[in-house]
Amino acid sequence: MKTAQFVGATMIGFISLAGVTPARAVDSSLSGYQGAWVLDGRDCADVFSSGGKVKAFKKPVDIFAPAFVISGKRLRTPMASCQIKSTQPNKDRQVFLLDCTNSVASNEVRVLMAISPDRGLKRYYGDQDPTGVAYRRCS
Repeated sequence: MKTAQFVGATMIGFISLAGVTPARAVDSSLSGYQGAWVLDGRDCADVFSSGGKVKAFKKPVDIFAPAFVISGKRLRTPMASCQIKSTQPNKDRQVFLLDCTNSVASNEVRVLMAISPDRGLKRYYGDQDPTGVAYRRCS
């Protein structure tokens, strides 16, 4: 499977998770990315449950919800759990190297993201993607 296709699938969904582990010692390159994120224009309440201190995906889980949670060195989507192996700056973006697992397979995934000036986040499909896809943080 091509990396770009797997990245798209990873960010859209994988295995349903009941909760998210609290953040531990967070690498400084990850500090601005911590939290629950949803595609700009979507309602956080449609994707995430409101109970508890840590955001969790609402049940039943919408496996196609364009949302993810970064907590510590973990990135979770509705259907995948990823360990953030490393981050590296690349111009105005951050390259995340993820080790992702779903109910079918495990794969190494490269994701490009950047915090935007409006305190949102943009995910890019590749080095040549000039616009990215906007996400906003759910409080």
